[in-house]
Amino acid sequence: MNESAPPQVATLGELRASGWVSRPVKQEVREHAIERVIAGEPMFAGVSGYEDTVMPQLENALLAGHDVIFLGERGQAKTRMIRSLTGLLDEWMPIIAGSEINDDPYAPVSKHARDLVAELGDEAPISWVHRRDRYGEKLATPDTSIADLIGEVDPIKVAEGRYLSDELTLHYGLVPRTNRGIFAINELPDLAERIQVGMLNVLEERDVQIRGYKIRLPLDIMLMASANPEDYTNRGRIITPLKDRFGSQIRTHYPLEVGVEIEIMRQEVAPLEITTAAGKVSVDVPEYLLDVVATFSHLARASNQVNQRSGVSVRLSVANYEALAANALRRGLRAGETSVVARIDDLEALAASSMGKIEIESLEEGREGLIMNQLIKGAVLTVFKETIPPEQTRAVIDAFEEGAIAHTGEEVRSEELAKVVDQVDALSAPVAVLTGGAESPAAVGAAVEFILEGLHLSKRLNKDASGASATYRGRNPQV
Repeated sequence: MNESAPPQVATLGELRASGWVSRPVKQEVREHAIERVIAGEPMFAGVSGYEDTVMPQLENALLAGHDVIFLGERGQAKTRMIRSLTGLLDEWMPIIAGSEINDDPYAPVSKHARDLVAELGDEAPISWVHRRDRYGEKLATPDTSIADLIGEVDPIKVAEGRYLSDELTLHYGLVPRTNRGIFAINELPDLAERIQVGMLNVLEERDVQIRGYKIRLPLDIMLMASANPEDYTNRGRIITPLKDRFGSQIRTHYPLEVGVEIEIMRQEVAPLEITTAAGKVSVDVPEYLLDVVATFSHLARASNQVNQRSGVSVRLSVANYEALAANALRRGLRAGETSVVARIDDLEALAASSMGKIEIESLEEGREGLIMNQLIKGAVLTVFKETIPPEQTRAVIDAFEEGAIAHTGEEVRSEELAKVVDQVDALSAPVAVLTGGAESPAAVGAAVEFILEGLHLSKRLNKDASGASATYRGRNPQV
């Protein structure tokens, strides 16, 4: 969406004459949320799989004017949803010019703004803040201080000659600087309990107190937070009074369906295409291999050999998609191909992109690679059974029992793999199911290799693997 120019209003008097009405930030968000609900539009784009679970709860919270805490494992779009809430703010908001805490022109709270309005009245200058600048965020860490969040005395201002009792010596923290906006704390349990106590007034009384100063800053803030449920015991906890002050607690989750995971992968990863001296080289990841990547993540989330408390993030699927395409690109460049299609060989790349994102639970050292390989094979077998009808593979199995042999591997060019269909005519039907009628050698070769691997994992073909090469043959070939 293109950004419009700020209104041509420069003074408090002009602002009053324009008819602008001040309203609390939660009312502002509620009104824009109501508009989207009436129009049948999503609260924000770019988040899939929450339409019937998380989104109704979030809509209720916004309509109720609640502060919200999202609970969920890593990679469940908690931060993305919070950041997207800025789209429910007015595009431009007026403040008293020079204000550090976005003072409302009609109800200034900082000394700077109060003095300016008292001195100039309707001639007090106005400036405009875009909604993207009305969002503040802090990743909670154990060393986060009250000064970071609320504020502290600025020694430089004191050195300039001001008295400590002068309110102008204050350096405002992140929370006051996000006044009239949305402030988010990520990984809230990591915030020391004594610092959490400092947030109580922000949520309930809507004010802050700094260093014992006898000042009260009535802030207008929508507070959002995120937390991993396991953090309550692993690294810290959210103190009960603070939890009690959040209006809504919303539980997020990983994609419930493989199709949703694929949709997210496609949304997050751009098609891989590069330009070389020989021309453009593009990589296509066929739908069945995308299905394998997404199914791998779903199997990992259900495996008792994977630490489920740590979670299996959607970032795993995204990284594996990228690694799969990158390996296909590398293979294609070596073979001199300009139109590359990812295939079973490229799944070897998933080990490197997965190991850092999955915590394997094994009593024996060094079994991580074996468990990872089992999950990949399980994903391939699952997708194969869901994609290829058994009746279309009987003739293929018969052909291999009669002596047919197929050689595959990273060094085998797509044209050679595609020729296997000429040798085993029975492969034509299942290959067509996977390619949708595409006849390029790369697409046909990738489909052939997937079918052969699926039959091997189904224990219908033997596979002799040596390094990056493999040979498929019948289990009881008739020589």
